[in-house]
Amino acid sequence: MQPPILIVEDDLKIARIIKAYLEVADFRVVHAETASAALEKALQELPLAVILDLGLPDRPGEELCQELKELGEFPVIMLTAKSSEEERITGFALGADDYVVKPASPRELVYRVKSVLKRYDNSGNGDRPLSFNAADLLLDGKRHTVTCHNELCVLTPTEFKVLFTLASVPGRTWSRDELVSKALGYQFEGYERSVDAHIKNLRQKIERDSRNPEYIKTVYGIGYLFAGVRDAV
Repeated sequence: MQPPILIVEDDLKIARIIKAYLEVADFRVVHAETASAALEKALQELPLAVILDLGLPDRPGEELCQELKELGEFPVIMLTAKSSEEERITGFALGADDYVVKPASPRELVYRVKSVLKRYDNSGNGDRPLSFNAADLLLDGKRHTVTCHNELCVLTPTEFKVLFTLASVPGRTWSRDELVSKALGYQFEGYERSVDAHIKNLRQKIERDSRNPEYIKTVYGIGYLFAGVRDAV
């Protein structure tokens, strides 16, 4: 049986409409009205994806997003009335895979679910890990794991996608817009700024000195490049 889509939404009318459209699209759906109930359902059965309202009655949806991301590899789509650019960037920095502002078309939401699931299926699952700088950094696209300096680095799925995209072509300069399109799939104006937040987080996790990075270099006025030296197979 396919894992369910978990809808976390305290507005029952909105939840019923989204559930109906997802079920027409042949998804199995479960619903939770609170963050606590959502965590309980996710622990019982890891979801295929989560549609997460940020305005929950028991605690902020942003906190729940981080807790859900620690449970396993599945996309989270934030659904919220928070529409400012800074709020969207904060959502992506917390690990959101997409961000939808209310009121949202249920048909569009189904499309976005399918889109993020497709990106997860095609997110660089190579058979052989990428190795750099004499195995100082290892990226396993199949298992979505990163080992740096002989220690396991815990990355969010979004951070992994950004790093894997950069590392797949060492030395190539990527603009922020190109990274958004290739790694994340977002095509909306302003979202390219979220890349800066992901890069900052990545540097803190994989670099020995985040202020003097050896792997992720800034190309001023353009974007970023991966400077690691790939090991011979």
